Amino acid sequence: MDFLRPATWEEALAAKAEHPSAVPIAGGTDVMVEINFDHRRPEYLLDLTRIGDLQTWDTVPGGDAVRLGASVPYTRIMENLRGELPGLALAAHTVASPQIRNRGGVGGNLGTASPAGDAHPALLAAGAEVEAESVRGTRLIPIDDFYTGVKRNALAPDELIRAVRVQKADGPQQFSKVGTRNAMVIAVCAFGLALHPETRTVRTGIGSAAPTPIRARTAEEFLNAALEGGGFWDNGKIITPSVAKRFAELSAAACNPIDDVRGTADYRRHAVGVMARRTLMWTWEAYRATGRDAHRKGEVA
Repeated sequence: MDFLRPATWEEALAAKAEHPSAVPIAGGTDVMVEINFDHRRPEYLLDLTRIGDLQTWDTVPGGDAVRLGASVPYTRIMENLRGELPGLALAAHTVASPQIRNRGGVGGNLGTASPAGDAHPALLAAGAEVEAESVRGTRLIPIDDFYTGVKRNALAPDELIRAVRVQKADGPQQFSKVGTRNAMVIAVCAFGLALHPETRTVRTGIGSAAPTPIRARTAEEFLNAALEGGGFWDNGKIITPSVAKRFAELSAAACNPIDDVRGTADYRRHAVGVMARRTLMWTWEAYRATGRDAHRKGEVA
C-alpha cells in the first residue's frame, strides 16, 4: 500500500487523477477500521490532512447556505453551527465518542456512503448539495442523487469531496437515532426531519433502514398536503393525532430494511414510525412556539 500525501488541494486532485483507485483519508474513522480488520486493502491511500481548506466553513454568496469543508470535525459542527445547521449538529452529537467526533467529518460519511452513517438523514432533510471536484472541474451533486447503492455514491473515480453546501435552517429540525447505547454504536435506524416554512414543505431523512439513506417521500407529500390544507402553517394549530399517525405509518412504509445483528427488519420499521411521529411533534411544537411568529414578521433568515 502506497501513501500519497499532497500539500495542496491542487496536488490532491492531480494525485487522484493519476491514481483513481486511491482511497482518501482525513479523519480515518471509517477507512482505518476497514483496513485494521483487513476488510479493505487499497493500493493507494490519499492523505488529505495537510489541506487546511477542508477543515473550514463559510457562507456561500447570498448568505442563505453554509459551505462546510469535508473534514470539519463533528465537534466543531456541534460547537459552532448549531444555529445554522441544527439537524446536523444534533446528528453530530450521536457520532461515536468525543475522540471520534474530534476526528471524523461529514466528507468521510459521504465518501463511505454507509446507509448507517449518522450525517445522512440530517443532510437529506436539509436538502444539501455535495461539492465534488476533479482536475476536470467542480460540480454540485444534490444529496437526493448522491447515494447510488450499498456503500456506493455518485462520485466519478477521479473526484474528491471538497465541501457540502447546506441551506441555513429556516425552521426547526430534529434528529433521532436508535442504538443499543448512547455512544460508540452504529445506528439500528435513524430519522431526520426539517420544517421549511419559507417553502411550506417538510423533508425527511432515514438511515440504516434501506440499502441507501432515503427520504420518506410519500410521507412528506401527505404531510405537506395536510399542513397546507388545514392552514397549519398560518394558524399554528396542534397537529392532530390522525395526521401524526398517518405520517408515521407512511414513513415506516418507505423503509426497505434487513434483518442483521443490530435489529430485525420489523423492528426497524416500527422504530422509524415511532421516531417519525416524535420528531414531527417536537419540530412542530418548536415552530408553534417561535418559528410561526418570527416567520410572519419576516425575521426568519
